[in-house]
Amino acid sequence: MTSNVSSGVGGEGSSSSARKKFSSNRTHQTTAYFISTIPGITMAAADVAVMKNDLTRTLKQSGHVGFDSLPDQLVSKSVQNGFVFNIMCIGETGLGKSTLMDSLFNTNFESQPSPHTLPCVKLKAHTYELQESMVRLKLTICDTVGYGDQINKDDSFKSVVDYIDQQFEAYLQEELKIKRSLSTYHDSRTHICLYFICPTGHGLKSLDLVCMKMLDSKVNIIPIIAKADTISKTELAKFKAKINEELRANGVQIYQFPTDDESVAEVNTTMNSHIPFAVVGSTDFVRVGNKTVRARQYPWGTVQVENEAHCDFVKLREMLIRTNMEDMREKTHTRHYELYRQKRLEEMGFTDVDSDNKPVSFQQTFEAKRSNHLAELQAKEDEVRQMFVVRVKEKEAELKESEKELHAKFDKLKKDHAEEKRKLEESRKKLEEEFVEFNRRKSQMTAHHTLTLGKSKKK
Repeated sequence: MTSNVSSGVGGEGSSSSARKKFSSNRTHQTTAYFISTIPGITMAAADVAVMKNDLTRTLKQSGHVGFDSLPDQLVSKSVQNGFVFNIMCIGETGLGKSTLMDSLFNTNFESQPSPHTLPCVKLKAHTYELQESMVRLKLTICDTVGYGDQINKDDSFKSVVDYIDQQFEAYLQEELKIKRSLSTYHDSRTHICLYFICPTGHGLKSLDLVCMKMLDSKVNIIPIIAKADTISKTELAKFKAKINEELRANGVQIYQFPTDDESVAEVNTTMNSHIPFAVVGSTDFVRVGNKTVRARQYPWGTVQVENEAHCDFVKLREMLIRTNMEDMREKTHTRHYELYRQKRLEEMGFTDVDSDNKPVSFQQTFEAKRSNHLAELQAKEDEVRQMFVVRVKEKEAELKESEKELHAKFDKLKKDHAEEKRKLEESRKKLEEEFVEFNRRKSQMTAHHTLTLGKSKKK
């Protein structure tokens, strides 16, 4: 229930209609209070019941209050906190991505050249602190190293998609924390993707179309024709038309500069017709007349980076940095991040409406999810316990069977031992008898031999 009531309003000068609305408003508040006290009806439901019959009233102040300074307060707070802007550069190695970034922000980011021999695409993000006048900007530039250099390019875009999703997931996890620190959290979500197109003059490659199609629902995309000084103006116009035709035919949604703000509607409408921008970047400065300009020196002449007759660099800088940077940040949060957040929460089981299409609060969904989870855990625990009991019984049966086998083996060994012992005892007795018989026969033989010798001597 919203009411724009300011100081100085009221008294005898108030109209009867205002009194009636105020009385009606108080009645609604009282009704909401009593409804909220009824068991089974939450305050949220009462608010919904009241809000259906409530309207926002517009009132006039009789004097100055001071909330017209809110924009100034917001500007002061924003300047104090600084700004964050994250750019992703996608394109084949050698198309001048790093050089263009140096040219756009009029500095040297000291990026290292990338080889063409990487087995897969790697993303390297570097964060820089920039300051212009009193405005601080934390700029993150993410480069796709090795993009398009592999023989098999099927998974070239996968690393890019995973990186963008990881930044969304990190922000979502920070949002879902009990103790959040979003005011100091470094927002690493990608605000704009500059897609560098090779200046072939023959249209987009399959990799370009597939990658942009995969990314158009996750990030703002601005296609750029790199090294535009390598193609003539006539070919460039045809190349732009060909690119736009292929993007439309394949349903690729690129970023359109907003036209709902009257102050920039005209220039943004004009600039939307210049997409894709044909740009040239350079780290060299050349003296042209009485000025030193950023340019590329060729044997046949000089290409000035900031000369709109030579390329669209100035148009890109105006649209990207000076006019629509905040809109890109806002669209990233309100559109692309919201889509990702909605998808992730639905995957977690959260929803805004129940099976009857009635509104459901986050708490109700959480409680239902928690109850289902506890029920699943209980069912799993019962299943595990039952399985444990079955396994114990099976093990007990196995142990009993093993015990029976051991007893049988023991009895068999005992019987074998007794039989062996009996046989040995019989053998011992037999040997003793044979030994006695042997001694007897020996004695007889000895006596007979003695007798024979005695007879021989008598003779």
